[in-house]
Amino acid sequence: MLIIIYSETNQSNILENLGKPEYSYYFVLKEFRPVLERLGRVVEVTRPDDEVDQLYADSLGRGEDCVFLSFSPPHRTAAHYACPTIPVFAWEFSTIPTESWQGEPRHDWRVVLGATGMAITHSNFTVTTVREVMGADFPIAAIAAPVWDRFAARGAMLAQRPTVDHMRLQLRGLLIDSRTTDLRPYGPPAHQAGTPLVLDGPAEDCELLLDGVIYTSVFNPYDGRKNWKDMISAFCTTFRDVHDATLVLKLTHHDVTAALADMLHHVYKNQSYRCRIVLIHGYLADADYERLVEATRYVVNSSYGEGQCLPLMEFMSCGRPAIAPLNTAMADYIDHDNAFVVDSTEELTAWPHDPRAAYRTLRYVTDWDSLCSAYRASYDVAKNDPERYRRMSAHAVRSLEKFCSQANAEQRLRAFFEDLTERRRNAQQP
Repeated sequence: MLIIIYSETNQSNILENLGKPEYSYYFVLKEFRPVLERLGRVVEVTRPDDEVDQLYADSLGRGEDCVFLSFSPPHRTAAHYACPTIPVFAWEFSTIPTESWQGEPRHDWRVVLGATGMAITHSNFTVTTVREVMGADFPIAAIAAPVWDRFAARGAMLAQRPTVDHMRLQLRGLLIDSRTTDLRPYGPPAHQAGTPLVLDGPAEDCELLLDGVIYTSVFNPYDGRKNWKDMISAFCTTFRDVHDATLVLKLTHHDVTAALADMLHHVYKNQSYRCRIVLIHGYLADADYERLVEATRYVVNSSYGEGQCLPLMEFMSCGRPAIAPLNTAMADYIDHDNAFVVDSTEELTAWPHDPRAAYRTLRYVTDWDSLCSAYRASYDVAKNDPERYRRMSAHAVRSLEKFCSQANAEQRLRAFFEDLTERRRNAQQP
């Protein structure tokens, strides 16, 4: 089988697209590629309009099955190719778009899904949401990006190392530490004083020393779903008198200048506290990323919903228990044995790409008091119950293996492609 793959973001433009809508689809494509290469011959294209149907015609000429996987949401998936096209997408809202706007029919996902006839997504939540519109028998599979193998191997190596009281990380970029940063420039205008940081200056070599109980979250600060304000305020409130609790926020966007000013204002507002907030914007080499994982006790997610959440999956695959909600895609791998579960409630919102901002769907708002409780309980376990922490860590690894291992993805993809081939054969019969 010839498997054609495509993402709007690719190796040539990833740096400029980092943090933009749909940029993460490229990372998903990269995780899927080794598995796809076990199932067929893989060709990545950058100009699908020029390449897909020619590759398809060549494949037919050889008597070879062919499929085009577009790692894009349906409204950015072209459905006019002769080649069987399958959108591979993430979604975290209670309904899929069933309206069009700005003269673009594809904004109504029924148009694209109806044309492609099949789809791949990353969670059972999204499968249910799609089938509520497209019908209970619509061919859509839940297959998570297979990150487990790579990160579980890292976790196994980390588990063999002796326990350390502190960890040093090297990075090139911008490092902001609440204990050493003058936050006065980020207060209300009437109270501002001092000199603000140079947030858009050239990258610098920095060293970060981490100790105590480390909580880590990796996210794009411009992504409104991530709810970092509650993450910070609940942390500062819970650990106001706790000197050895640290929240590390690793930011993923090519330009975080505007976001950092807002985040620093929020860190200022939550004074005074003895806990520590660290903001990282910059490149971490693999060895230093591993050190960050090793130093981390808990990975934190306080978002309004997730299509799968690669950083959460990665840290949990390494054996780091989570603080996270039990909803959307996270419901497939979060439970009370591998995480301190944060409650959430439904709230009306708009589809994220709808410029009308019309309320047509639901998101899942984090309960702030529940987040505080999760922080408090997790800290107690980290300090006083090493056996429970060990069990949670081991269960995190096992849960993520079931959810996002290469073996799981290969089995599901193989079944999906076999079903596709069978459907095509049946369609060709008189």
